[in-house]
Amino acid sequence: MNYPLTVSFKLLTLTSQLTVTDASGNTVCYLKRKLSWKEKITIFADSNQTDPLFNIESKKVFAVSPVYTFTDAKTGAELGNVTCNGWKSLWNIDYQIRPSGLDNATLAIDEENPWIKVMDSVLGEIPVIGLATSFLFHPAYLVKRGDAKVLRLVKKPSLFESKFELEKHSELSESEETLALLGLLVMVLAAKNRG
Repeated sequence: MNYPLTVSFKLLTLTSQLTVTDASGNTVCYLKRKLSWKEKITIFADSNQTDPLFNIESKKVFAVSPVYTFTDAKTGAELGNVTCNGWKSLWNIDYQIRPSGLDNATLAIDEENPWIKVMDSVLGEIPVIGLATSFLFHPAYLVKRGDAKVLRLVKKPSLFESKFELEKHSELSESEETLALLGLLVMVLAAKNRG
């Protein structure tokens, strides 16, 4: 992938519409999530939604620590999953990414500084002041392999949409890169739902 990637979604829509573009402006993937009781998301190659790439599915409707399974949309092969540690994630984002067939996580997503998220969330709820928070606070999330930082996702200033920039800090295999991106998309959508 041609980094940095830009992850963006509109704020004033009934359904979640998220687009990932590369440094050249080419669409990497697109998703449009409809409201439903069961979490199932299809990720497409572009906004025409004619070429499905991946499926993300959660088996449980309500869970403290949900597990989202990633599958290849064409073959149905399971690629891996991401688990959110729900209780810990109330303070600090904690996602564990596992390739298919492994019990142990190979990648983890956590926050660079949890206090920035707290300030962004609390002040974002105050009328008028809330409009300025997207320009003041920029939460950042790290994808790590052990203690080594491999990717960094940072929220960018924007008014009518949420924008994040994904920077690459270390080499990843193609499968790690795919799982990391899918895990980050789950995390961004969950953060949007929390406000």
